[in-house]
Amino acid sequence: MRLPCEVSVVSRLLPSAGLRGPGRAARALLSLGRPSGGAAAAAGNGGGGVWLLVSTARDRPGTKYQLKENIEQLFTRFVEDGKATIRLKEPAVDVCLSKANASLLKTFLSAVKLANSGTHEEALPLSALVPPKASEVEKPKTRMAITSRKEYPLTRNFPHSLEHLQASYCRLTRVDVRMLSLRSLRKLDLSHNCIKKLPATIGDLACLQELNLHNNHLEAFSAALCGSTLRKSLRSLDLGQNRLKALPAQFCQLQGLTHLRLDDNELVRLPFWIGRLRQLRSFSAARNRLPFLPEDFAKLSLENLDLFGNPFEQPRPLAPDVQLRIPLTLFECSARAVVDLR
Repeated sequence: MRLPCEVSVVSRLLPSAGLRGPGRAARALLSLGRPSGGAAAAAGNGGGGVWLLVSTARDRPGTKYQLKENIEQLFTRFVEDGKATIRLKEPAVDVCLSKANASLLKTFLSAVKLANSGTHEEALPLSALVPPKASEVEKPKTRMAITSRKEYPLTRNFPHSLEHLQASYCRLTRVDVRMLSLRSLRKLDLSHNCIKKLPATIGDLACLQELNLHNNHLEAFSAALCGSTLRKSLRSLDLGQNRLKALPAQFCQLQGLTHLRLDDNELVRLPFWIGRLRQLRSFSAARNRLPFLPEDFAKLSLENLDLFGNPFEQPRPLAPDVQLRIPLTLFECSARAVVDLR
């Protein structure tokens, strides 16, 4: 059984010696198992039972702690937050766990309790106490920037922990399906490529807040995306320098948008209900073909606006000028006749 988390091992003897404990927790992999071969012999008579192996990136072979009748107390008050502490009798240390999956942590602690009591050990899903791979103890990668075709990964997957992915100047003609499985992705930058169409499944990226598609070959923005999870999560959208002629009426469902760029397209109109984008603060649609703005545009609460380079037309009256003539009363007609003929 293994548990990836962050670990800090604190000696309870340090304060009495006037020393300070270790600082920040380190990414680690905890394993439950039995020493094998020479390791078991080195453990001596007390080497039986289940042991806990704590491995970090700096110390992959790790440190082993015997668990049988060696746990003084388990602190599990914040287990729902992925935190717990295992207090050992010998050596006098506290193994502080954090940033663990709550469900996995509960299962792991249950196994630790059984290992401490020495009962039902045969039912425990034990692991080999061997050094883990470097990838298992390294801090999960959250950012990746690819700025050329030769850097683009063709044979390996993107790290599933990515939150920020940039793949620019890679000559992509479509959105890589491997990107659509990155459930933690918050920012996706696919600018300066040759993408012609967006897949509807990009709307399944429930955490996506920023989407940059600047300088591609997009000719339309799918109405299906407007009704997806992007409706609530998306905050910034850059569709500048594409080939868009219009946006779907459903575009106004993206009510979480605060920044929208539509520069250098071929837009001839904006969505009629664009005023429903209540959170929009920055809007740019420079160098398009807009002859007018929809009446609903006045409802936006913008802080930054750029509409430079559009062929806006002067408003034309719906009908030629008409001079209304109100019929005169009989009294007024007779009075005028008297004045004219006297």
